[in-house]
Amino acid sequence: MNSFWLFVLLALIYLPIVCIAGWYVLPLEPRMRARRRVRQASAATIEELSTLATPCSRIFAIFILNARASLKAVSAKRKSFALIALLIVLPVLLISLVSSGPTLDGYDDLPAAADPVILSLLNGEQLVPPPALPPEVFMTREVAAERIELASASREWALLDADFRQRLLAVYRMMERHGYQMALVEGYRSPMRQEALASIGQHVTNARAFQSYHQFGLAADNGFYRDGRLVISEKDSWAMAGYRLYGQYAESVGLTWGGRWQMRDFGHVELRRQISTSAQRK
Repeated sequence: MNSFWLFVLLALIYLPIVCIAGWYVLPLEPRMRARRRVRQASAATIEELSTLATPCSRIFAIFILNARASLKAVSAKRKSFALIALLIVLPVLLISLVSSGPTLDGYDDLPAAADPVILSLLNGEQLVPPPALPPEVFMTREVAAERIELASASREWALLDADFRQRLLAVYRMMERHGYQMALVEGYRSPMRQEALASIGQHVTNARAFQSYHQFGLAADNGFYRDGRLVISEKDSWAMAGYRLYGQYAESVGLTWGGRWQMRDFGHVELRRQISTSAQRK
């Protein structure tokens, strides 16, 4: 909730309470005097105000005059009004202190030093996923040696969180400027698949079902497509240089890159978010 709506909520709930409490703070005599002044002002002005053009203007004028009469009736009790004013102003000051200031919708968690081209892509154009690669690309011996059970992995962009998808596609676009064609290796991962991979061993993944951002469409594993082949091996110097560049761009758009983990996963990126189930990194 931003400061504006918090202030509105405060006004609706807190202000009437303060006004009622302030009224009873006043001694009985000033309260009775205020009531008499209000009645007198009402009686004196209704006849005069009957000449006004519209009923709305008459009602508004009566309200203003009665308010002025009430203030005059209790003007001697400045201390009481000072206390009421303090009760009203104090919450507003507290809101100002704890408020983080105005925020922008969308990519407000981006680092200040993010590439302006990336920021332009993220905040404007809706990027479209690249065409799907042939299934056989993910079934070669070289790929199987690096990634177990990759042939059955999901590569459906539509199953990824929309915000995460746009950030990842922005990274893809930036990598193209350096001659790297990115490929989605695995996106959404079902809880059953996560359990199956975890049962193979920690060298594959140390996350059980619902302990990975893959289950929430907030993580993806990526590689490179070169000369009709999927390249994901870290032993390939060209791919390794690409992974480091890819990690820099991923972090510049607010994603967490697996290349910095103790158990390094250079192709993995995720968008850390508060989710209902305790999701840990892959």
